[in-house]
Parts: sequence; structure tokens; C-alpha cells
Amino acid sequence: MSKEMKVPTVGESISEVTVGQWFKKDGDTVQLDEILCELESDKATFEFPAEATGILRIKAQEGDTVEIGGLICVIEDAYSPAASTPIAATSSPAPIAKASASGEVKEMIVPTVGESITEVTLANWIKKDGDFVTLDEIIAEVDSDKATFELPAEATGILRHVAKEGDVLEIGGLICKIEVTEGAPAATPASASGTSAPATASSVASSATYASGHASPAASKILSEKGIAPAAVAGSGKDGRITKEDAMTAQKPAAAAQAAASAPKSAESALAPVIPGSRNVRREKMSSLRKTVSRRLVAVKNETAMLTTFNEVNMKPIMDLRSKFKDQFKEKHGVGLGFMSFFTKAVCVALKEWPAVNAQIDGNEIVYNDFCDISVAVSAPKGLVVPVIRNAESMTFDQIEKEIVRLAGKARDNKLSIEEMTGGTFTLTNGGIFGSMMSTPIINAPQSAILGMHNIVERPMAVNGEVKILPMMYLALSYDHRIIDGRESVSFLVRVKQLLEDPTRLLFGV
Repeated sequence: MSKEMKVPTVGESISEVTVGQWFKKDGDTVQLDEILCELESDKATFEFPAEATGILRIKAQEGDTVEIGGLICVIEDAYSPAASTPIAATSSPAPIAKASASGEVKEMIVPTVGESITEVTLANWIKKDGDFVTLDEIIAEVDSDKATFELPAEATGILRHVAKEGDVLEIGGLICKIEVTEGAPAATPASASGTSAPATASSVASSATYASGHASPAASKILSEKGIAPAAVAGSGKDGRITKEDAMTAQKPAAAAQAAASAPKSAESALAPVIPGSRNVRREKMSSLRKTVSRRLVAVKNETAMLTTFNEVNMKPIMDLRSKFKDQFKEKHGVGLGFMSFFTKAVCVALKEWPAVNAQIDGNEIVYNDFCDISVAVSAPKGLVVPVIRNAESMTFDQIEKEIVRLAGKARDNKLSIEEMTGGTFTLTNGGIFGSMMSTPIINAPQSAILGMHNIVERPMAVNGEVKILPMMYLALSYDHRIIDGRESVSFLVRVKQLLEDPTRLLFGV
């Protein structure tokens, strides 16, 4: 029985396609989901996979224009008597020998990863097309606009890629297929011609996967800061992946080794010398996270009446408290005493007194929150993320510090869940750690306000008629004027300033 393969529907306005390039020849044996050719429309190029296993018979040649639904090729049944001879003569080896194929094909679709997420981007394949995978083994990583997720195999068998790295897939879209087998792949017997050594080398080479030499996001950032190429680091993680610990212990090669490595390239360098001031340009595809952040920030600017009010805070009282108690604090609680716990506690007290700053607009209604879920902006390897400290108003200083450390660590490793980044009522962002003296932060919708912290600079200040050198910080409160009036925003910021300049107030709630 033969399978007729026709041009699929590839878009609403597309009525015809052109056959680009055939990757298989007429009469070749093809496998299910193996890419046969490329189809070109007026908008994009598509890969055309085989819909069955068998002998390929090409009907449309390269350059032919075929309407949607038109015949492109036919795949004859590989097990028919007529086709048995060509198959026996075919020398193409199967990607992996199977112990026992069940005949079932498991289609894996993009799972639901969050209420507001409608699409994801396939970041990378950890397993290659044709690899043998086991149930629950991680085969790929997908990026949403909020987090990165690992995709586990839903069956044991041979993996067949459908989507490519960088493809944007809707929730429920087909990402790959697994040809289910009932056991591990059988070993390939050695050839009778005495080529066992090359075969062994080939099997060792084929055991490497995409993960071999691939750095995790956290490791990639560390290696980039050190100026070390991932190829120069031996990975100790799963399938040879470079872990954060590998990156932290990695060292630059010695100068002599670098000179020796560059010596063979001297002739090539002479042919293509590096010209100072060259005008090279490179393009990178925007990640889903970056596109979503861009879209939301522009929407906030266009849809809110955003204003910013400023004040300054004398940080000396807090710095004196930290110097006095930081060692005892860390010894007792196992975590350092930072500035963020003071700011979080001060903000929670002020939000209780000025509830409009902790509210949000929902249609024609204002939603007031009697709790304080404080979002903290964190710079992660793939972009800005904002994890949430739940019920911060009821937490102690050490609980807040521990939660910040936990969330920041997960952000750096791209392990934050959707639940950990949704539902905040107010946001803190600290541009001071990068040296910012003053800025106007943009509101994190649907919240109504955000507090920007900046760097601490010693400045001469007038205190009771005397000039003193004090560590000062500028604070910036951006707020939505549709819901927060000027009196409320200024009073809120003054209250935060009062609590920070006399932190003992936080202990007594005054």
C-alpha cells in the first residue's frame, strides 16, 4: 500500500508553494518523519517530513510550483513484495538498532506551563534526532516569556524531532515524536570485513549528545565573565553538560598553551588579518522573555498615567546596625543581613498605611490587597525576572533574607516557576548595585507602583546647622496617577524614608 503525500496547509493566505530542495532521491528508503525536502512560500520556508516509512517516489521536481493539497510524492510500502528487493540493496544504516519495536508512535505536544502563557520557544535539544531515550529523560529545554522549562520524554524509544531550535510553538503544538520500543537498543554487530576499530570509534562519537560541552545558563554567564570558551571546559554534569561548579573552577589556559594553539593558525591569520575599527554586525533572535518584557513595558507607558516622585535617605543608621549585628545575625540564621530586608519591611509598613499604593485597577474597579506580596527585580542570564516574596508583611528579617537568596539563586539558574513570578502587589528594584545614581523605574503591571533604590554615595549634608559627610541614597517611586494621588505617593515615600532613617521604628511599628 502506498502513501500519497500532498502539500499541507501552511497559512491562511498561502495558496501555493515551490519545491525548494530534495534531500532524498527518487527510490531512496525513507523513515517516518525524516525530512524529505523544503517547501518555499512567499513568507517562509518549511520542511516537509515523511508521513510513512518506505520507498520514495518523487512526483514534483525542484522548482515546481504546487498548489495546497497538490501531490508532491508517494511513499511505497517498504514491506510489499515489489519493494523488498530495493530495501535489501539499500546500504543506509538505521540511526539506532532497536531491541523490539512496538509500532506505537508517541506524539509529544507542548504542555500547559501557566495560565497566561500561550506559546513557548524551543531553546535547545538535549537529545539529537534518532537518539534512544528513556521515559522521563530530559530531551529538550523550552523558554516561555517568564521561565525556562525542561521537557521530559513521555515514552521509551527513538526520538524524532519535529520542531527545530528557535521555533516558536503554541501550547498544544507538536514538538517531537517517539517511536516506542520495548527495550534498550540492540548492539550493532561488527562487520565481517574487519572494520571493528572504526566502528568502535564511531559508536563512541555517536554517544555524545547536544548536552556534551553545553553550559547551563548560570555556567555560561560565569564563563563569559571569565572570558573562557565553553569548549575549553570539561563538563561533569549529565551527558557532559557544563555545570555552574565546573564554570566556577575553570581557569584560563596558560599563555604558552594559547601561543601553541594559535601557532598553526598563523598562516590563516595572515590571510584574514583583524582590522582595528572593523564594522562587523551580528544579529541575534530575541528571546520570548525579551519580547514579552519589551511588549509589557511599552504597554505600561501607553496605558498608565505614570509619574515619579523622588526623595533621599540617610543610610547611616542601617549601615551602623548591620555593622553591629551582621556577624551574630549570620551565625544564628545562616544568612547575611542585607539592605533588602530593611526596605521590604519598611515598604510593608507604609503599604498598610497607604493601601492605594498596594492596589490595582481591574476594569472599572479598584482591587485593594490586605497582604503584601513584594516583587523583587532580579537580573537573570536571559533577562529581567521579578520573583515574589509572599506575605512579606508577616515575615521576619531572616525569613526575608533567606527567601531573597533562594529566589535570586533560582533566577540565576533559570529555575523559577510561573507561580514564583506571578501575583505581586508592589515591586522593589535596586539599580544601585550596578552603579545607578537616579532613574525612573517603570511600573510592573498590573501593579500600581514600584520603588527604585539607587547607589549609596557619601555626600556633605547639613545636619542641625553642621555639615556632615553621610551615606545617602536616592529613592524613586513611580506610580499610576489614575489610582494614586500625589498626596498618597509623596506621603508613602516620606514614611519609607522615616522608617529607614530610624530602623528601630520597624521593631515597634511606629
